[in-house]
Amino acid sequence: MRRRSNRQEATLADRIRISEARSGLDVTVGLDAERAPANAAFLWNLLVEPRAIQGIHAMWTGPEISCPVPDAMLAEEQRVPLPVECGTIMPQPGEIVLTYLPARFWGGGEAPVFDIGLFYGPQARLFFPVGWITGSVVGRIADVGALATACGVIRRGGQATLLFSRVT
Repeated sequence: MRRRSNRQEATLADRIRISEARSGLDVTVGLDAERAPANAAFLWNLLVEPRAIQGIHAMWTGPEISCPVPDAMLAEEQRVPLPVECGTIMPQPGEIVLTYLPARFWGGGEAPVFDIGLFYGPQARLFFPVGWITGSVVGRIADVGALATACGVIRRGGQATLLFSRVT
């Protein structure tokens, strides 16, 4: 099997793991590189090494753990606009949604925002104080019950550090 470089397109076989010890979160997600190729590649390339990202329960979107990617984790070539692919404004339980907001869009911040959302329950929406936002569904978690249980622990705890890594 040919080994791929770190800068690459994601494939349908690529999977990531999301874990957090306190809540018991430990899920594997297959990236949907067919329907969201640029967004899946962004996430795959971000995880060339495991990343610890702070997650908080979202205020506006409902049943979501929001994991904004710190700007310091991004190489300059990663700070480019992402297209909306496999777009949604009403994420379904189990969906992993990557949302891109350009610089100065949210609160005037100079850096773009890349947010990984873990949606664990019904009636979620991508409605922010600035209006409706469309995110890209990059994958789905099959065991929504386990996801919802862990996300409930994170919600009650206020925040958590989630570990994102490639499954090899």
